[in-house]
Amino acid sequence: MYWLRIKIHPTWYFTASCMGVLVGITAAQWWNSFAEIIWLFVGLICCVLAGAAGRRWLLAVAVLGGGLIGLWRGSIDQQALTTYAPLYGKHVELTGRVVDDSDTNSRGQTTLRLQNVTMEGHGLVGNVWVSTPTPLAANVQRSDTVRVDGKLQLGFGSYPASMVDTKFQLVAREQPGDVALTARNGFSQAVSTAIHEPAASLGIGYLLGQKRGLPDDLATALQVAGLTHIVVASGYNLTILVRLGRRLFEKISKYLSALTGIGLIASFIAITGLSPSMTRAGLVAGLGLWAWYYGRKFHPVTLLSFAAAVTVLFNPSYAWGNVGWQLSFAAFAGVMIVAPLLTAYFFGTERPPSIVQILGETFSAQIATLPIILFIFGKFSAIAIISNLIILPFVPLAMLLTFIAGLTALVVPAWATIVGWPAQLLLDTMIAVIRWCADIPWALVEWRLPLAGVIGWYVALVLACWHMQRASGYKLRNASIVE
Repeated sequence: MYWLRIKIHPTWYFTASCMGVLVGITAAQWWNSFAEIIWLFVGLICCVLAGAAGRRWLLAVAVLGGGLIGLWRGSIDQQALTTYAPLYGKHVELTGRVVDDSDTNSRGQTTLRLQNVTMEGHGLVGNVWVSTPTPLAANVQRSDTVRVDGKLQLGFGSYPASMVDTKFQLVAREQPGDVALTARNGFSQAVSTAIHEPAASLGIGYLLGQKRGLPDDLATALQVAGLTHIVVASGYNLTILVRLGRRLFEKISKYLSALTGIGLIASFIAITGLSPSMTRAGLVAGLGLWAWYYGRKFHPVTLLSFAAAVTVLFNPSYAWGNVGWQLSFAAFAGVMIVAPLLTAYFFGTERPPSIVQILGETFSAQIATLPIILFIFGKFSAIAIISNLIILPFVPLAMLLTFIAGLTALVVPAWATIVGWPAQLLLDTMIAVIRWCADIPWALVEWRLPLAGVIGWYVALVLACWHMQRASGYKLRNASIVE
């Protein structure tokens, strides 16, 4: 009993509260009768009292308090989502703001994701997924306001509703429009003049997180090879940018390094859009940079819990079926928790070779995300570790060369092809390797994991991490996204 009365650092009560928020919002899918404001106050009181008293056994109270806050926030949205129920199967007209780049489905139709949705002047909660055969919809841009007309259907994942085969009408486009999107599209066109396809699309994917411009065969090859994550806006891109900013100016000014990092984070998010994975990545990168600047360190579990709690409080639907959000956090946990423990367990205090570090981080991200992939998609890339080991070391160089090529095309168009030749050569080589990996007969394995298997997998992974930490004595607080 003495163990339960020991005082621990206040950050652990904060971490426990954040974990409780995540559990509570997830549970709100089934228990959504906590929308009264009293539950928020009770939750906050539990969290404050647990932290003030500072005893280990009060971690359970902190989790309870966070859980009540999460149930309150989730119940509000869950009850608001009931407004969709009487509309399913009916013909409706919705107006909304396009939240991301348009896409094309297997039927050749344009797909849109709408937020701030209204019907007859009344706002609806959540985002709506829409597909339309209207050719004009292919020209729609992020932040455009559109009107769609069709039959409302039950949604999927984090979408409470969907509409297919809709009539489409562009209502408004902000002026001067989405400046960051305009800059992105202009730079993408500049890259395309300096580098030939499909290398240009791959370079743009690396640099700007745009995978929608990739040819279908290359997109499929990336998926089979387990490399899709490097051509979507994610924490990997931000990690490269933050570390670049730190290394460029660290010897000149720590303040300038941090300011450059913040500018790169904000610019990249503005260009790519605030997707669930980018929300997580931007928050984690920003907090990591802040801690580095002030000489502080975040424990990865605290950082992960806080980022998860903030994002689901902002949008509870992330926890209710957004696969991108789930995979983003799982990959982050793998890289920031599993990978350092593996390194410490096998190498002790010695710094492993770069190739070994890449292998460890890739393997850790794979085993952390694999249960979700197997549960939802029922297939995985058996060659992902090998392909990542070959491709990942050259991605930062490819990003730099692509940026130089695009910048040259904007400033001195006549030199664009010449200056873009190194990027062309590197990207063409990477494409050849990606396709070679994807063509291996056993590259893609089909195997669906049941929910019990997912739970068992993560329990085993947690126990393995606990064993490696005890055996190596490694302090996870030393893990940093900035270093």
